[in-house]
Amino acid sequence: MKVIKKAKERTAEDRRQLRDTVSDIIDNVCENGDEALRDYSAKFDGYVRESFRVSREEIEAAYSKMTDEEIADLKEAKGNIETFARAQMGSMSEVRDFSPKPGIFLGHRIIPVSSCCCYVPGGRYPLFSTALMLITPAKVAGVKRVVATAPVVHGSGDINHKTLVAMDLAGADEIYAVGGAQAIAAFSYGTEQIKPVDVIVGPGNQFVAEAKRQCYGQVGIDFIAGPSEVLAIADENADPKVLAADLLAQCEHDPNAKAFLLETDEQTALETIKAVEEELKILDTADVARQSWEDYGEVVLINDLDEAVEVCNEYAPEHLEVNIKDPDRVIHKLTNYGSLFIGGNTAEAFGDYASGTNHTLPTVRAARYTGGVWVGTFLKVCTDQKMTKEASSAIAPLVSRMARGEGLTAHALAAEKRL
Repeated sequence: MKVIKKAKERTAEDRRQLRDTVSDIIDNVCENGDEALRDYSAKFDGYVRESFRVSREEIEAAYSKMTDEEIADLKEAKGNIETFARAQMGSMSEVRDFSPKPGIFLGHRIIPVSSCCCYVPGGRYPLFSTALMLITPAKVAGVKRVVATAPVVHGSGDINHKTLVAMDLAGADEIYAVGGAQAIAAFSYGTEQIKPVDVIVGPGNQFVAEAKRQCYGQVGIDFIAGPSEVLAIADENADPKVLAADLLAQCEHDPNAKAFLLETDEQTALETIKAVEEELKILDTADVARQSWEDYGEVVLINDLDEAVEVCNEYAPEHLEVNIKDPDRVIHKLTNYGSLFIGGNTAEAFGDYASGTNHTLPTVRAARYTGGVWVGTFLKVCTDQKMTKEASSAIAPLVSRMARGEGLTAHALAAEKRL
């Protein structure tokens, strides 16, 4: 392995200060409810709304700012996301009356959560695509109350009109104009205007992520996400300009985003670096993308594809591209990734918007233990059992012996009463 371009080491953040700041916000919202939300709106948004819930009139006004093509694009992307979510839903089935022993009947039901909040970030860019990615699978799962929330455009009191339309098209039952850690607290614990939910999903800045971490348990979450990342495995058959475009597509998200290239051919690696520099000259988001590339962009020459697989599975990237002549050589060996993009025709950006898979994915090595948001994020698998009198009598002695072995006499008696 040879490092051609090395990334800057990430320094340890002052997590204590972040934890304390977010903890204070959560405590304030729990204690003061809507008053706290208004204070944070004045401080961070430069505008205080009387009602945090977005009205139908506001939604219709947002539609009036959209072109027919923009609305059609949202509908087409939503259609692909919904179709795939339905396919995922269809891949799961209930288990009824499974019998490990005569007279014992086991099963499980697949039950949607009653309510969820889909947090759609505003920040640097209006990520209206995230509204489609979060709300659509929740509706397919059968969640009865699907709530969406997003920060307002600073100084306006309004959610970005494209985001608002996307929320409505995806089927949100309620929409709120609240963002930041305070929104996570509000939908976890409730305020006068906001009824709490069972699950909160969606990306956000470090304050949102920390609030999700601290509120977990009071409310379910998808996962805690950090800066966006892409890792590409490539060989001499990959087009350097295509590789450069895909790397920069990730870099423009955030100055802390990471683009990582594992290349088997040194010439292609060097040409890719050159192509990145050329695109940065014309890219209108170059101020963000350049900082990300210079600080965290990494290009490594690998000895062979087996080494690439080893590095990739250890790194567990959010997005993984395999741009080699024969992707089937490595696909079955790759186990840790948020979403996989196979072959040079398959841009990671396609998954970000419209191919149908979800773009809300695990980062900072969380792909070792979880995948991204999907229809199952909003479902519970709950078991049940029933027994005949004969089966109850047959299993009771076993349970009694095990319970007494643990010193749990009441458990043993509960079993013995069935004899």
